[in-house]
Amino acid sequence: MEFANKLVALATRAANNNLVIDLCLVTSFTVLGIRSLNQQKVIEALEAEKASLTETNKAMKKTMWDWKQQLFAEATSNSPLVPLANLKAIYGEAPTPSIGDAGKEGAKSSAVKIVV
Repeated sequence: MEFANKLVALATRAANNNLVIDLCLVTSFTVLGIRSLNQQKVIEALEAEKASLTETNKAMKKTMWDWKQQLFAEATSNSPLVPLANLKAIYGEAPTPSIGDAGKEGAKSSAVKIVV
C-alpha cells in the first residue's frame, strides 16, 4: 500500500512538473511531424503514379483512335477485310430504327454522317 501511495505521489508531482509536460508535448510534436513527413512522401508517390497512369491512358486512347481510323480507312478500300457496315455496327455508329418509325411505310431514315 505504501508503494502505491509513493507511485501516486510521483505521478502527481510529474503531472504538475512543467518539464515533464513539456517533454511529453515535444515528443508528441516530433512523432506527429515524422508521421506527417511519411504521409507526404506517400502522397507525392501517389501523385507521380497518377500522372504516369494519366499519360499512359492518353497514349492508349490515341492508339485506339488511330486503329479505329485505320480500320475505317481500310473498310472504304476496294477489298475490305471488314465491311464498313459491320464496323459501324461494332462502334455503335449505325443508325438504329426507332420503334415508332418501324410501323410507318413512308418514314424516311435519317442520314448518318461519319467524319473520318
